[in-house]
Amino acid sequence: MDIKVFGLGPLETNCYVIVNENRAVVIDPGGDPAQVLEFLKKTGIKLDRILNTHFHFDHIFGNAELSAATGTAIYAADSGLSVLDTSVGNGSMMGIQVPAFESKDIAVGTTEMIGLECTVLATPGHAPGSLTFYFPALESAFVGDLIFRRSIGRTDFEGGDTALLQKSVLEQIFTLPGNTALLSGHGPATTVSEEKNHNPFFSSMQF
Repeated sequence: MDIKVFGLGPLETNCYVIVNENRAVVIDPGGDPAQVLEFLKKTGIKLDRILNTHFHFDHIFGNAELSAATGTAIYAADSGLSVLDTSVGNGSMMGIQVPAFESKDIAVGTTEMIGLECTVLATPGHAPGSLTFYFPALESAFVGDLIFRRSIGRTDFEGGDTALLQKSVLEQIFTLPGNTALLSGHGPATTVSEEKNHNPFFSSMQF
């Protein structure tokens, strides 16, 4: 098992490639996926699926190209599809246009991906339909822009809600094992225990 990280797009969004044996899952290809495609080609690893934590442009820009190049389906929450009609979803706020793609709804709950158990958590607040993908065997949760090291995701975009974001973190993230790595859409990794103890947005809350 391994996790590769590629900084893609104008915001250097963390695109994660989870590898187990000769199969992979890609999370949030937010820019030109050439680096990811080169990695898959060089290693001979087969891409099983593409996952989106949410539908902001900097997490989905590479969806269409990566899906077309690999014949791989894209999975996300249908409850977030309305975001694609906003400027932060379609990219117009940055003067770009996200290439059109089709995605399949993914259910909240425990499932299997590339031979690994994955729990799909509903974690709205930063954006409608935001998801977290927790892999116990990797001791890692891929949280998108929900929470960062010592910070949280923006809530000033359409559909953002600070109180809902904090509720998602408290109920879905801070209930995970303390050593769980939190792999965000931007910036360095952190852990559940680190953020419970040091994140200023939760310092006055009881766990």
